[in-house]
Order: sequence, then C-alpha cells, then structure tokens
Amino acid sequence: MKSKLQQTRKQIDKVDREIAELINKRARLAIEVGKIKGTSGNAVYVPSREKEVLKNVVSVKSALSHEAVESIYMEIIGACRDLESPVKVAFLGPWATFTHQAAIKKFGSTACFVPCALPQETLAEVESGRANFGVIPVENSNEGSVNVTLDLLIDTELSVCGEISLKIEQCFLAKDPKAKIMRVYSHTHALAQCRSWLNKNYPDAELISVSSTAEAAKNASKESHAAAIASEAASKIYDLRVLNKGIQDSKQNFTRFFVIGKIQTQPTGKDKTALVFMVKDKVGILYNILGIFDKNKINLTKIESRPTKKKAWEYVFFTDLEGHTEDKNVAKALKELKQECVFVKVLGSYPRN
Repeated sequence: MKSKLQQTRKQIDKVDREIAELINKRARLAIEVGKIKGTSGNAVYVPSREKEVLKNVVSVKSALSHEAVESIYMEIIGACRDLESPVKVAFLGPWATFTHQAAIKKFGSTACFVPCALPQETLAEVESGRANFGVIPVENSNEGSVNVTLDLLIDTELSVCGEISLKIEQCFLAKDPKAKIMRVYSHTHALAQCRSWLNKNYPDAELISVSSTAEAAKNASKESHAAAIASEAASKIYDLRVLNKGIQDSKQNFTRFFVIGKIQTQPTGKDKTALVFMVKDKVGILYNILGIFDKNKINLTKIESRPTKKKAWEYVFFTDLEGHTEDKNVAKALKELKQECVFVKVLGSYPRN
C-alpha cells in the first residue's frame, strides 16, 4: 500500500508541474493580450469574455463541482488579468466583509482592493478614477433590497457591468468563549437574518447595529463580554473565536452584489439589464408599462418601487429584466417605455450570474 501511495503521489507531482507550466503559458499569452489591448485602448476587464472562459472550462467533465472549477479559474483569470494591467477594486469595507468576499470571488485575490466606509465612497472611488470598479451589495434573498444602493444608482453616471451572488453563512464570534455575552454587534441585515437564533440563545443580550459585519467583529475584539455576527474570515482578521457557524435562520441565504464601472458590456446571449423609471400620473399606467414588456416577450426578474425623496408620494420603479439593451426586443421595449414615462434610466446590462 505504501508503494502504491508513493507512486500515486509521484503522478500528482508530475501533473502539478504540467499544470504550473500551462498556467505559465497562459500568463505569457495574457501579457500579449495586454499589449494588444494597450495599443487599441480596450478595457482589461471584459465580463462577456470572462463568462465565455468560465463556460468553456466548466464544460469539461470533472470530478470537481462547477463551483469549485469556477473558483479555481477566477483566481487564474484574476492573476493573469493583473499581468495585463493591475485592477483596483473599491468595495464596501472594512476587510472581511461579505462585500470583500464577493469582490474576491469576482476579481480574484490578487486584485488591488480598496475598502470604503460607505457605499457612496465606493462609487466616488470609481467616479474619480482612483479605482477601476466598485462592488456594492444590492439585495439579500431574505431581507430584500439594500435601499441606499438603489438610491445611489439613480444619480451616478457609472454603469452596472456585473453581478455576484454569494451564499451568506453567518457566524457567532467572541473574544472569550467562556464570558457572558451582554452585547451582540452586527449589521442590521445580519441581525435580522439571525433573529430566531438570537432569541433562543441570547434573549437578554443587547443587539447593536453597526455599519458592517466586519466593523462588528472589530468592536467585539475590544470587549470581553461582547460578540459579533460576521463571517468566518472576520474571525481570522480580528482574532476572535468562532463559537457557532451557520446561525442564520434560513439556510438559503444569498446576497447579490453589483459590479459598478465605466465600461459598457457586450451581449453574451445570457444577460440581464437593470433600469429605473418614473411613470406618468394617469390611470392604468403601470398596467400599460407591464404590457410593453409582455408584448416584447421580456421576462422581468424583479420590480419594486422606491420613494423619489423629492416629492411626497412620488415613486420610481427599479426593474431587472432578462436581455441586453442591444437585443432588438429590449431596445424596442425601452423606446416604447420612454413614451409612457417621465424618465427612464438604464443602469446597465451585464452577463447573468
């Protein structure tokens, strides 16, 4: 058995060298691509191309899951992209937030990440050119939309050029596992996601809402009788003990993030478009609007209203639909939509996650 194990390990070593050589070959090709893009002025990050690469690699039959293959390849893609030109990504921080994890999932761990205290600061970094892209949370599967993000998207000139879906596993972290927990810090959404667990296990603890789960971990690291609801990654950065994992009430807990930038994505055949519109004040107008999408065979994956904050009882509608603005049916629907609305703003088209 020992001889067979050694033989198998030698085969693994050989395969590892072959993989390393192929990655090096890919890296050299990426450098060449970077030179070509540099002379033509093309963007380094091309979502449609990356989607094509991932589709190509996951089509190969593998003992690994599609998710595992994608995770490995995103690191390779990210590292090779950085050889073309380093990519700077702003995200809603601090370090170890779920937004940080989402940014790593999309751009790979080798990208240059810039933590921002507020969503508007994230957008400002991209608008100013100090960062190439920004990553901001837009919606949680249990708690709904992140309203501050929706409000910011109305005014910014940036475009939505990608989306990331991240499964959220909340952990209960503390400095001293034996101490009596009197305070629990976390983001409002995280506290809501773990409401039942908290009521059962820490009914008398004071729940304190802070700007992010990472900020919660930072606060808990300074207090003996405090805990935080945050990611496992936060425990490593802030030197906390993981007392419980997966404490969220729903195991199907996902957060969707938008990638924001100055680029316009090309159609891939499997795209989504985010837009916001304000309807005219007349009877049956929303029925007419929905009829436009129905007539053009467009599936709406989301529609919700938000106050404009400019006039009482005045609302805008945020919509996600399947398709790209360059698709004929989507372009036709948008043209018709503008005739029925006070304003229509396309927030961006991007490859479906």
